Parts: sequence; C-alpha cells; structure tokens
Amino acid sequence: MAENEETANELDDWAAALAEQESFASVEEAEASKADIFKPLTGDLPPSSTRDIDMILDIPVQITVELGRTKLPIKGLLELAPGSVVELDGIAGEPMDVYVNNCLIAKGEVVVVNERFGIRITDVITPSERIRKLNR
Repeated sequence: MAENEETANELDDWAAALAEQESFASVEEAEASKADIFKPLTGDLPPSSTRDIDMILDIPVQITVELGRTKLPIKGLLELAPGSVVELDGIAGEPMDVYVNNCLIAKGEVVVVNERFGIRITDVITPSERIRKLNR
C-alpha cells in the first residue's frame, strides 16, 4: 500500500505542475511577462548606474608596457654587466603591447614626456578580441 501512496503523491505533483503550466493562457502572455522582467539594454545608463560605476573608479590596476621578450640561458644572464645589450624580439618602431593586470588591452608607441618614457595609445583591443584570445 505504501507504494500506491508514493505513486499517488507523484501523480499529484505532476498534476500540480501541469496545472501551473496551463495557467499561462498562451505563449504571448509568457513572453510579455518575460519582457517586463528583462527590459532591453539601452545606451543610456540610469543615474543610479553611474553611481555604481563610481564605486570602482578608485581601484588601482597594474599597467605594463612590453617592449619585447627574449630567452636567455642562465650563463648569458650571469654574464650581463652595465652596458650589456639584450636583444628583444620587438622591432624598433613597432607598436608596444599595453597590459592591464596581465591582460592585453591596447597597443601604442613610445613617447618621451618631460624626460620620462610614456606610451601613446594607437589601438585599443576590443572586448570580443580579448575573449577570442582567452579561448585559444
């Protein structure tokens, strides 16, 4: 008899689920209720959203500009002295990679500002390109 009670309970659960499903008169009503919940994104942010973004504006990030790379045996590394030149794989005049927290975000060219090196951004990596590189 316990088996019959379990089967009856399962049927009651199914009946309740079917009744709930039938409570939507049509697919259009279901879509209309979804439209109320998931409003389309627009280019303009409501004022409250800009305040939310302001919360993260002071978070520090590490910016790195990579001139090039090379591999060097330990023997060569130990032989380095002041005035030594290490050849990199970057080509002179080629855009340098700009990383934010070790993620490539832009390319740029080296400039000198007040006797200090800087970088002029020439190309920003799009979010879709960044995602494509992550999937490799």
